[in-house]
Amino acid sequence: MSEATVDNGRRVWLITSAAMGGVGAAAVAVPFVSTFQPSERAKAAGAAVEVDVSVLQPGQKMVVEWRGKPVWVMRRTPEQLAELEKLDGGLADPTSERTAYPTPEYAKNRHRSIKPEIFVAVGICTHLGCSPSDKFQAGPQPSLPDDWVGGYLCPCHGSTFDLAGRVFKNKPAPDNLEVPPHVYLSDTLLLIGEEKKA
Repeated sequence: MSEATVDNGRRVWLITSAAMGGVGAAAVAVPFVSTFQPSERAKAAGAAVEVDVSVLQPGQKMVVEWRGKPVWVMRRTPEQLAELEKLDGGLADPTSERTAYPTPEYAKNRHRSIKPEIFVAVGICTHLGCSPSDKFQAGPQPSLPDDWVGGYLCPCHGSTFDLAGRVFKNKPAPDNLEVPPHVYLSDTLLLIGEEKKA
């Protein structure tokens, strides 16, 4: 047997082995790479959420989930809206100018909403990600000032927010609560997670 014949035989086996190894690696890689694709559940978790606000009575709040976050939808009373007018001096960012949690242009107003009575916010404190509690009752209460007019209290570190999600001065939370993108599909149907296209 000549040396050239042996080299050719080995070459064929090396090429065949490498090709089969490549096919095997591809067979393993395709399922592995496909695990990085978002699941149907994950895709649904990021989808916009429809909310029927007609079921909310004045002073009531509901919580829906959007992108794994609790989103508050509250129907404020005329009295609660009137109180918002009086609070600017005690707020850290009364006109929502800070940009860490940008407020959509349509919510850059005192009530931070499209419709004054309907408030939509992500219910996560901007300090360390805790979930503030409802403290709608006005007046002195534990962990709240004596002149409390109603709002939200983050029990972890004492940050307080008014009923428009604006943080009070000298609190650990650096920013107002996040207002998610939203749009009304009708007078009573709200879509959280999308905005009107220009």
